[in-house]
Amino acid sequence: MSKFIDRVVLHVRAGKGGHGCASVRREKFMPLGGPDGGNGGNGGDVILEVDPNVHTLLDFHFHPHAKGGNGKPGEGSNRSGKQGEELLLKVPSGTVILTEDGEVLADLVGPGTRFIAAQGGRGGLGNAALVSKARKAPGFALLGEDGQERDLVLELKSVADVGLVGFPSAGKSSLVSVLSAAKPKIADYPFTTLVPNLGVVQSGDTTFTIADVPGLIPGASEGRGLGLDFLRHLERTAVLAHVVDCATLDPGRDPISDVDALEAELAAYQPALKADTGLGELADRPRVVILNKTDIPDADELADMVTPEFESRGWPVFKISAVSREGLRPLTFALAQMVLDYRASQVVVEPKRPVLRPVVKGDSGFRVVVDPEIEGGFIVHGERPERWVAQTQFDNDEAVGYLADRLARLGVEDELVKLGAEPGASVTIGDYVFDWEPSISAGVETLLTRRGVDPRLEQTDRIGAAERKHASRARRGLLTEDEE
Repeated sequence: MSKFIDRVVLHVRAGKGGHGCASVRREKFMPLGGPDGGNGGNGGDVILEVDPNVHTLLDFHFHPHAKGGNGKPGEGSNRSGKQGEELLLKVPSGTVILTEDGEVLADLVGPGTRFIAAQGGRGGLGNAALVSKARKAPGFALLGEDGQERDLVLELKSVADVGLVGFPSAGKSSLVSVLSAAKPKIADYPFTTLVPNLGVVQSGDTTFTIADVPGLIPGASEGRGLGLDFLRHLERTAVLAHVVDCATLDPGRDPISDVDALEAELAAYQPALKADTGLGELADRPRVVILNKTDIPDADELADMVTPEFESRGWPVFKISAVSREGLRPLTFALAQMVLDYRASQVVVEPKRPVLRPVVKGDSGFRVVVDPEIEGGFIVHGERPERWVAQTQFDNDEAVGYLADRLARLGVEDELVKLGAEPGASVTIGDYVFDWEPSISAGVETLLTRRGVDPRLEQTDRIGAAERKHASRARRGLLTEDEE
């Protein structure tokens, strides 16, 4: 027996970008071939796509981890690395993507609808792409970025036109079985239905879907019974149909009190509804009352007694028997017409289009704040500086110098000076901590040196070594008068 799963937590991680290649062309009779390192390939995305052949989130229940393919590193002769393979995950229509905090990221309805759950990391540039007037032959390349990683909550909300609600054993499953080709489990005990059952109903030229939601009881919106888990399946329905058991022998129950109790639960669930369903609140949905089991004489008499009360509320009332199939034809045509009327009354929701927003003039794209944990330290926040730091090879002095140039041109150096940063101050960018050296100026013409070396860093290292040697001699009392 298949298991119905309508809520899962999915751990997604996109592929890493491949590293760029630092290479120099070496061929006979071409002593100055120049840099020819290729770029790394981008990491593969993790994508969720609606598939009409998928009806549950069962696969993600047993396989909650998804990972995209990594990009390949670049190679010499300007050969770029291969792109990482994207991972395409199939989900049923009606799947809502949320963060762990409950923020809605996407609402996937309709075959082919896609959502990028995790963005693949960008591949690093090879040294051929880093050539500039200041760097004729870069001896370094950029590292590939890590892919996006996050935890997502997937919730399935059935896409049905008519939702059947009612107390346990009201005959909802029986009604679905006689109106459509669906074959739900039917038995004479409460809570037989443990999962929503969907059926397709053909009425003349109109085709609509009908959903049997597990039985509701008072307190369902607060977690009693099974209602809390399945009330979400009513959010997309165009018509709500109360299926009332007119033959119940439970003391204290009657058709009017049953409907009033369920209406109270639907009203209590309103805060959980999302405005982006395009169908409005549950209180605004058309209602119909279906008085079931009228093949029993006493039930038929009770149905006649309560019909005027429901009609006074403006709700159509139908007396049926799912067993003898009495009254099903008028009910089917009425439901089809209500669905058509409701569809025609709804404003067509245009699909959201991507909006390109220009960068505000004066927006540097980063901000510098005082580090609350390190005295005299600072933290640099911003997508670009954090990405640049993650792409840097710190065992390559030339790559570190290139990073210093980029940060200085962005304005990080000037901002640190404004905030009173002193040489040697601790500066945190992303996951890296640096000792700030303002003497490393940006935009200078790089002198001709061996690859992987930046003369500015060498000069700074020499100055630092000389200062340490001077301090050591002073502590031991070995300084001459000239040195003092």
